Amino acid sequence: MVKSVGPAGLERIELKRLTERVGRLFSVLQEAAEAQMPGIAGAWAPPVDVYETASAICLRIELPGVSASQIKIGLNSNKLRIHGEKKKRNPRLRIVSHLCSERSYGHFNRIVPLRWTISVKDATAELANGLLLINLPKIKDRRGSEVKVPIIDTESK
Repeated sequence: MVKSVGPAGLERIELKRLTERVGRLFSVLQEAAEAQMPGIAGAWAPPVDVYETASAICLRIELPGVSASQIKIGLNSNKLRIHGEKKKRNPRLRIVSHLCSERSYGHFNRIVPLRWTISVKDATAELANGLLLINLPKIKDRRGSEVKVPIIDTESK
């Protein structure tokens, strides 16, 4: 017997799906924080936002004061690595000493595990106003879908 679902039931189903998606994104960020490489002394990790659209996985990485030539991005099917170095500015002669310095300098490294099927060759990155935007287009998951296989008739020749 099939039970019909009313409007309230559909809202609960959509809310459950949304909760699961937010949970997946949160777990990716949590894994990324745990996967950081502690090997480089003085390294810092830039803050990252990961979000999903219908067609892509997008990342926003805060890198103020860093030029594109100082950033390297490595990407494979299961992780994205952003690393480089933010150099200190040359000190001005008028500054006697710093009273407070909270900005990070030196080597930086961030690894984000990827749980989605993405098109590595179509990935793009853009740096504007200290914000690195990385777009990773998703590949349609074909698991479970039916694919037609053509049949060649060799007996009719």
